[in-house]
Amino acid sequence: MRIGVVTSAQPASVGGGFTFEQEVFERLLALSSESRHHYVVLQPGLAPKGPTPENVEFPLNLPKPLHGVANASRRLWLERTSKALEIDLLWCIAPFHPVTDTPYITISWDLQHRLQPFFPEVSANGEWDAREKHRSVCLRRAMRIICGTEVGKAEIERFYQIPSERIRVLPHPTPKFALDGVADDGILAKLPKDYLLYPAQLWAHKNHANLLLALKVLKDRGLELPLVLVGADRGNGDHVRRMIDELGLESQVHLIGFVPVGELVALYKNAAALAYVSLFGPDNLPPLEAMALGCPVIAANVSGAEEQLGDAALRIDGTSPDAIADAIQRVRTDTALRAQLIEKGRTRARKFTGDEYIRGIFGLVDDLVPLLRCWRPNR
Repeated sequence: MRIGVVTSAQPASVGGGFTFEQEVFERLLALSSESRHHYVVLQPGLAPKGPTPENVEFPLNLPKPLHGVANASRRLWLERTSKALEIDLLWCIAPFHPVTDTPYITISWDLQHRLQPFFPEVSANGEWDAREKHRSVCLRRAMRIICGTEVGKAEIERFYQIPSERIRVLPHPTPKFALDGVADDGILAKLPKDYLLYPAQLWAHKNHANLLLALKVLKDRGLELPLVLVGADRGNGDHVRRMIDELGLESQVHLIGFVPVGELVALYKNAAALAYVSLFGPDNLPPLEAMALGCPVIAANVSGAEEQLGDAALRIDGTSPDAIADAIQRVRTDTALRAQLIEKGRTRARKFTGDEYIRGIFGLVDDLVPLLRCWRPNR
């Protein structure tokens, strides 16, 4: 079969979405010889960094589609391109793709617009309507849906009444860069030692507010800890900076924006702990990255966190500054707990990698062959 590989071409500054797509795509190129199918990359301008595997094709001179999930021109482009290249099945690595008549595999990262629609990033300026319009059709029409946890699978079934057998759980893989651990230590010279780390875009749901309040609780207890915040401003930066000023934390909080991978590895390796207090689930990559790099993890106990992180993280109520502060203090003072989190974290991070994920995709495609051979979608 000819499988069309659809990417969203997100920039690195997007964060986790880019990391996920890059990891999956690179492992496809590395392991494609294990699959009996032919993979056609439907992304104009994208080319392999090394030799092209025999069963992976990068078509030349693909016209560039317009961006936007709901853009009719993009859907038309994908339909015409699939037909011209005789694609039997589309595999959409990220959720941001048009709904097509060509059979497709899609993915669900989260359904937070349904679970927590009050956060502006999933509701304001027509965002809720756009997400719901796309998800309600895209998920229901998909031949198969991938999600990272059983919790995520249950949410898809609950909100969109999709049969269980059409949903496949493949846990988010720990990115290879974290497993390799190649660091650029230059950034450390600009920062204090013994810092807490939180790599997250400045969205409201990333919950910087309660983390800052926890830092103030610790300060009132006589413990002044530096906090390094990594990530681009997605609209909540002014609120975060205002809180920093109001709480008198200017000397403790370091907002350093987006950093390249090598610097991020160095930050993980040298942090006192990862304080991952995001209120969205069910899957998050930074805790897995931190675990792989020997950084103890404190994480908000969101839906899906227990399944993804288990007892390899200290899971807490992310809406409680006192609970966050208590967890930070425990990790700093309880050496046995710290050592246990680091050991269990390394094991957890290696439990499911990009190689396992891609082999799961290969198996899923194989499972669909008996159905797809009943007709030839684009032949």
